[in-house]
Amino acid sequence: MTRDINDIMPKVKNMRWGALMNRPPTSRRVQDMNRIFPHNGRWHTVFDVDDSVIVDGVEIRRKDPDRWT
Repeated sequence: MTRDINDIMPKVKNMRWGALMNRPPTSRRVQDMNRIFPHNGRWHTVFDVDDSVIVDGVEIRRKDPDRWT
């Protein structure tokens, strides 16, 4: 049985969203997450690995725009 992160992490009053991350966020990363995550007070998992980012179990691969075809 898998548990949702929102069952484990604390509820914070007036929280827009929360993120459990493996690396400290930069201010630009926080701005990006403000655009991505809805302001519903829920927690998200964000794991930053070499060539991708895993958000809530979904892998998002980073690609260089100059290499797009």
